[in-house]
Amino acid sequence: MVVQWAPLNLPMPRRRQTASVLMWILSIPTLIVIFFYLLFTPQYTPWVLAYLVFLALDPTPETGSRRIMLFRKLPFWRWIKDYFPIGLVKTVDLDPSKNYLFGYHPHGIIGIGAWTNFATEASDFAGKFPGINLRLMTLQTNFHLPLWREVLLCLGISSVSRRSCDNILNKGPGHSCMIVVGGATESLAAFPYTADLTIKKRLGFIKVALRNGANLVPVFSFGENDIWDQVPNPPGSMVRTIQVLFQRYMTFAPPLFFGRGIFQYNVGIMPYRRPVISVVGKPIECPKIENPSTEVILEYQKKYLDGLQAIWDEHKDKYAPKRKRELRFIE
Repeated sequence: MVVQWAPLNLPMPRRRQTASVLMWILSIPTLIVIFFYLLFTPQYTPWVLAYLVFLALDPTPETGSRRIMLFRKLPFWRWIKDYFPIGLVKTVDLDPSKNYLFGYHPHGIIGIGAWTNFATEASDFAGKFPGINLRLMTLQTNFHLPLWREVLLCLGISSVSRRSCDNILNKGPGHSCMIVVGGATESLAAFPYTADLTIKKRLGFIKVALRNGANLVPVFSFGENDIWDQVPNPPGSMVRTIQVLFQRYMTFAPPLFFGRGIFQYNVGIMPYRRPVISVVGKPIECPKIENPSTEVILEYQKKYLDGLQAIWDEHKDKYAPKRKRELRFIE
């Protein structure tokens, strides 16, 4: 195989974008190394132990985080956005006097579109949807990682538990949350130029919306699955079996993905420079029902799936011209 090296005369903005994405990818292991260095350095050990006690007692992930707008607006996030590039498309205005539960699709390998467009201001979410105080939701296990949890909380990211969603949606007008509905299972189906959504059995977010009277908002990110390749893992294969077992005990699935390198374009951990466009669809009005029946939940799930299908049908030729097949709803 002939190695395709990156040109030496790349402009500084492109180098800056690549460095920013690499820093983001390596942020968790880097912060873990810093944490253990501080833990085993005697003059810092008491402070680290005190921090661990605080971490165990801090309810912030369940109460809406501690979002810092200045942190969300850092240029660093725009440099990541421009690497791909990533975009945010608004199709309708959202009434800030209401609450919303956004569903994000597809999960992709790590949900870069959800992170960039909705957990930061790289695409000017606050300007496009004024009055909507949105929190991206993630697994509670992410808040068990020292230091990394502080990054999540400062961006406004919160735990995806039902209690956390209820707390946010009851904070007042405009307070909303976004759930990446397909979760870890869907990441195992994240292959370029396909859109297989794990959603048929995902009824919990519909129930949360109905219990809180929050309007459902479907969001589809074209290109989310395109930015990395993944080792083939058809159902029943050894790779998929190991991934499913890992997810069962660790709550997340480890997709075996690869992309380009840092200084060459053949293979590495860096994502490909392929566009990711998040389209925010029309909200679905939901009544407030304390204990919605299965029939009602399925009724609103159908409306939600119709909303996702409408986004796909309207924008697929523009944002998914290389698609291998049409949008599919799977288990």
